[in-house]
Amino acid sequence: MIFIGVALLILALFGAPLFSIIAASAMLGFYRSDIDLSVVAIEFYRIAEMPVLLAIPLFTFAGYLLSESGAPRRLVRLTQALLGWMPGGLAIVSLVACALFTAFTGASGVTIVALGALLYPALTHAGYRENFSLGLVTTSGSLGLLFAPALPLILYAVIAQQLGIAGNITVDAMFLAGILPGLLMLTLLTGWSIYSSRSLPLESFSSEEALSAIKQAAWELPLPIVVLGGIYSGYFAISEAAAVTAFYVLVVEVFILREISLRNLPAIMRKSMVLVGGILVILGLSLASTNYLIDAGIPSLLFDTIQELVSSKLTFLILLNIFLLILGTMLDIFSALVLMVPLLLPIAIGYGVDPVHLGIIFLANMQIGYFTPPVGMNLFIASYRFKKPVLQLYLATLPWFLILLAALLIITYWPWLSLVLVNS
Repeated sequence: MIFIGVALLILALFGAPLFSIIAASAMLGFYRSDIDLSVVAIEFYRIAEMPVLLAIPLFTFAGYLLSESGAPRRLVRLTQALLGWMPGGLAIVSLVACALFTAFTGASGVTIVALGALLYPALTHAGYRENFSLGLVTTSGSLGLLFAPALPLILYAVIAQQLGIAGNITVDAMFLAGILPGLLMLTLLTGWSIYSSRSLPLESFSSEEALSAIKQAAWELPLPIVVLGGIYSGYFAISEAAAVTAFYVLVVEVFILREISLRNLPAIMRKSMVLVGGILVILGLSLASTNYLIDAGIPSLLFDTIQELVSSKLTFLILLNIFLLILGTMLDIFSALVLMVPLLLPIAIGYGVDPVHLGIIFLANMQIGYFTPPVGMNLFIASYRFKKPVLQLYLATLPWFLILLAALLIITYWPWLSLVLVNS
């Protein structure tokens, strides 16, 4: 059995699909415990019983529609018209635009590709240093993962609910919990942008341009109101808000603005559902694997082992951040969630960490891990997109990395930031 486990690990290192490794390890565990392997299929059926999971394909489809339309260009123009007059205005525009766009698409690589073509040339043309511009676009590509309706917030709540050990963690609670930590990160990066661009000339505010930009983006402006207002007013459930959002975006981009043709619509559907399919397959198999781990007492064993070595909650949180930062460089955020949350959540609860707070710590680390050297995914996406050496990207993102690392420490050791809106 040890040989089989080592073989699975080697296959994973050589690039075997993640779902196949999870499936093999789960089936191996159930087989050794003389449990019928049909339990794996039963776990997939459990996914079908989760109404909130409908939000994932619907929000994903809406995000892909927005990325394929002219919405990114309109978003940049709108934020530039409203914020461009400030010191570091264009940099602030880039941060806000990327954060909003990532929140709706849920994928930082998509943001770099979709908005990078607009923002990077605009930043360099406006006099911002090349490395500053590269660092900003690469970093802000994952900046919106703490803002609703980002898919990782939904997925964390779903996984925590299925474990049944963390109380009533809801998607609404995760949406609220991410607001202040996300704003903290955005504010610190805004401060750095203003300081770095203090010598650049300011642009004058134009009410005509602002009104024109608002008019051009008039169809996209209601989206945050529909999603967040509908959810927090209690008028929509999460899945209903996702359905309204997908329907609204479809009607606007295909039939009103006509920026996406009916001929291209199936291809966009396919791309978005390939991502969703991958998430659901991994999630279903991970739930089966998680059930085996819980039945075998693995989380309790891990907690007892860690507690022998680490008695302090503060030390545990430091080690947790280091581990998650490393994990974030190697795994995409969806795989990391379904693999590690079932193991980490019971341990964190044992140390007195609030489950909602743990979710924000987890996602904040994953957000930074996307551009943590040497193998953060966004570093290579940006290197390919902008035709720059990856070593240059390491240097360009270093100041941004250190600032967000400081924000991460504040988020980790000041749980009030994550919990005050949830508990109010």
